Amino acid sequence: MTRKRRRLYFVIGGLALLGLAVGLTLSALNDNLVFFYGPSDLAAKHIPPGRLVRLGGLVAGGSYKHEANGSTIDFIVTDGKTSVPVTYSGTIPDLFREGQGVVVEGRLAANGTFMASTLLAKHDERYMPPEVVDALKKAGRWQEGENGKAVPPAAPASAGGATQ
Repeated sequence: MTRKRRRLYFVIGGLALLGLAVGLTLSALNDNLVFFYGPSDLAAKHIPPGRLVRLGGLVAGGSYKHEANGSTIDFIVTDGKTSVPVTYSGTIPDLFREGQGVVVEGRLAANGTFMASTLLAKHDERYMPPEVVDALKKAGRWQEGENGKAVPPAAPASAGGATQ
């Protein structure tokens, strides 16, 4: 075997290993990516059931209900245009309530209910996660208040049904 041929085999082997490493890295990243959607985005993009996503919006007024087991709650997340029913089991943050911003992480069930594994509520009167603000702005539900400061919209009077 000549030196040129041996060098060619090393280059080909190195490129194959590099391709394998890139493929494994992209595969691992795809499993760990969690995309953020508002209720309207979730309905428009037709996310397949079982895909891990984050959903953000406002907790619709009159939609918050405790299940009989005491640790499971049902509520509706809305952006003013579309509503998504959510079921969550676990510890509920103290600041969680109707009309407030919320981000839930979980999977969409085949029946259209969002099965949340993580529930995050805003931490004071002025803060709302940037993703939720962007989703509400897209839906036309976010308004600027005095001095250019953002003011969240009032909670909807009735949640209606879940729109998919």
